[in-house]
Amino acid sequence: MPDTHARLAGVAVHMPETIRSSAETERRVAAASTGFRPPPGLVQRLTGIERLHVMPDDWQASDLAAAAARKLLAGTGADADSIDLLIFAAASQDMIEPATSHMVADRLGLSCPVFDVKNACNSVLNALETAHALIAQGAYRRILVACGESPSRAVRWSVPDLRTYLMSIPGYTLSDAGAALLVERSSEPGLLGCGFTADSRSWNVGTLASGGSAHPRGDEHTYFRLDGVGLRRAFERLGPRILDETLDRLGVGWQDMAAVCVHQVSKPYLDELARRFGLPEDKIVVTVTEHGNAASASLPLQLVRAQESGRAGVGDLVGLVGLAGGISMGLSVIRL
Repeated sequence: MPDTHARLAGVAVHMPETIRSSAETERRVAAASTGFRPPPGLVQRLTGIERLHVMPDDWQASDLAAAAARKLLAGTGADADSIDLLIFAAASQDMIEPATSHMVADRLGLSCPVFDVKNACNSVLNALETAHALIAQGAYRRILVACGESPSRAVRWSVPDLRTYLMSIPGYTLSDAGAALLVERSSEPGLLGCGFTADSRSWNVGTLASGGSAHPRGDEHTYFRLDGVGLRRAFERLGPRILDETLDRLGVGWQDMAAVCVHQVSKPYLDELARRFGLPEDKIVVTVTEHGNAASASLPLQLVRAQESGRAGVGDLVGLVGLAGGISMGLSVIRL
């Protein structure tokens, strides 16, 4: 089969219209808590995040994914019948069963095969890797990757003390978002390659524990919890090796990139990571301050912003650097 390459034919995002500032978050915590008042301005000082997006009360993760997918299909001129496979990729999900991809397909009127890919904030990056492999082996011609992140449903509002508040702050930075990417067979390589690594000994530094066999139910396990210091140390142990090895294998360097998209937990940590890993700070697309941590929708969001601003266009190289709880790290290099 001569056409065994895959390219990114389009990307779109959906950011809910409702905005919540970090100051509004602190006021809501204060109103819901008894005997505890959050230190004013602490969330923004620690994270650099000014505001984030919150989806409507009657929406689910699948609605966010479908909204982004509709925008993508309209922008690319693709129709529902041309999609051979739908992959839903997100840390969020509508429910334990069935796979959220079914709800997304139903909303879009698709009748193709579907499945979910889940790996925390690297879900979309791993879905791109999967789509690339499936197209390269000739299984499908056109794959829709759809992402819906709904972390606002896992925020702790009633906080008993400062220690609990500090553990909960990462949840106050998470933004609802939808994203969609269209991957299709091509005669020239567009998805040039990727590389991933993991240190699964650090799986417990960030958890949302409810809904699985460990904690099927219980309010205390329904909130996102993150040990920020543990997360930082885990990524420091991994280091930039997988990034350097992937660039070497593909024969490219950071200097060849028009833009570098990096998963963004907070602005201070993004700056620290860029220095430690040798990432070109002038090429990084910063979205976390204005849009919060959009989980696995973060990289598509940055890619869209890079295209909208003229920083990256057709023929340009871009790098997508993924960081996820678990702990996992990866890099995908794409020629647009």
